[in-house]
Amino acid sequence: MKLLRYGPAGAEKPGLLDKDGKVRDLSGEVPDIAGDTLLPETLARLAALDPESLPLVEGTPQDDLRLGACVGQIGKFVCIGLNYADHAAEAGMPIPAEPIIFNKWTSAVVGPNDAIQIPRDSVKTDWEVELGVVIGKPGAYIDEADAMAHVAGFCVINDVSERDFQLNRAGTWDKGKGCDTFGPTGPWLVTPDEIADVDALDMWLDVDGERMQSGTTATLIFKIPHLISYCSRFMSLQPGDVISTGTPPGVGMGLTPPRFLSGGETVSLGIAGLGEQRSKVLPA
Repeated sequence: MKLLRYGPAGAEKPGLLDKDGKVRDLSGEVPDIAGDTLLPETLARLAALDPESLPLVEGTPQDDLRLGACVGQIGKFVCIGLNYADHAAEAGMPIPAEPIIFNKWTSAVVGPNDAIQIPRDSVKTDWEVELGVVIGKPGAYIDEADAMAHVAGFCVINDVSERDFQLNRAGTWDKGKGCDTFGPTGPWLVTPDEIADVDALDMWLDVDGERMQSGTTATLIFKIPHLISYCSRFMSLQPGDVISTGTPPGVGMGLTPPRFLSGGETVSLGIAGLGEQRSKVLPA
């Protein structure tokens, strides 16, 4: 299934994408794509529905029908740093011995085509295409062998980052990661049965039509089962929590000379099988 949330910001409704690329309304089945809706038993019930039996929503998603973030009421937005060896190299940082964890504040979450707002005093706003893992089955101290049973699905995330805030402002990485609009999420939550091999997904990002990032999840340093197990040592994972798994090379910080967003650009990105985003960048 491809689950989504559609409608005006703050008033999104749950839906799914049918085989023709149309949105079907799930409001009569679940209150939102959030929380207990992401439990395995609820997802199984939704998967058994005939999409043609659900109300058809007018409009084309990501065109004249706005999509919100594909997960609502996110409890924790956990991110993994330097999880691609070639990205660590371009950042001039060593490959970590164990996963680097930081957070995005949930107030950063926006829809896949919503605008990205450059924050005040920003001088180094950057882009990062990432694979998001959405938790369904809750747990703590999860065994790596059991980790994938806790996954509700996968999605595209742009881990927008202000590098000066992140690295030079006397604080943790979180300071430059959680600004408002710094977490475009979606367009849809794709359940694991639709992904043949999550370790072989092509991913890309363009700025104004110029290819900046081109990578594959095959080069992840720490694979998804390990990340789930590792994170669950430090926090319980709950339905609707999101883990953003890191970015391949090609970020603005790693270019020579470095290049950052200043407003007016269009950032497009996507991951094979998971959809695409397209965001206008607004100046501070």
